[in-house]
Amino acid sequence: MTAREHYTPGPASGAQVRKDGEKWTLILVRELRHSPEKVWQALTDPAHLREWAPFDADGNLSKAGTSVKLTTVGAHEAVVAETRVLRADAPNVLEYQWGDGDIRWELKAIGGGTRLTLWTNIDRRFISMGAAGWHICFDVLDHLLNGTPIGRITGGEALKFDGWQRLNGEYAQQFGIETPNW
Repeated sequence: MTAREHYTPGPASGAQVRKDGEKWTLILVRELRHSPEKVWQALTDPAHLREWAPFDADGNLSKAGTSVKLTTVGAHEAVVAETRVLRADAPNVLEYQWGDGDIRWELKAIGGGTRLTLWTNIDRRFISMGAAGWHICFDVLDHLLNGTPIGRITGGEALKFDGWQRLNGEYAQQFGIETPNW
């Protein structure tokens, strides 16, 4: 069996939502056993992003002012969004837009690893789904950084993946929202 066949996502954890007017922000926190520099590379380098992220990037995201096209992966139709890196303070903070939303990554050295925090705007209807999807992406990232890649699990594939429905329900319950019917 491959590492992917053994993979099962853990319970919903490390997430919260905030509402500011009509704007909803999903915040996910994960502690990784790798240095901020190594995690930074996985967040900015297109080759690394292709291994875990829900999008492909046609350029490196490590420099503020850079324009990059982000293309969704696993969606019914690929959506290409032109983005500009708004802030790239290596290896601490990375900010850019993805479609209509803002993405902010914060990396903080803790012990011998990194506390990774994702802040992303999200439509209220997709909060639990987004949390479940990013949860799996973070798991895939962790496997990649550990040297045991399991391959990207996004979009429709994630929806069919064992454990995704459970995560979606757990996050919906945690956030006090109804689980969307898909």
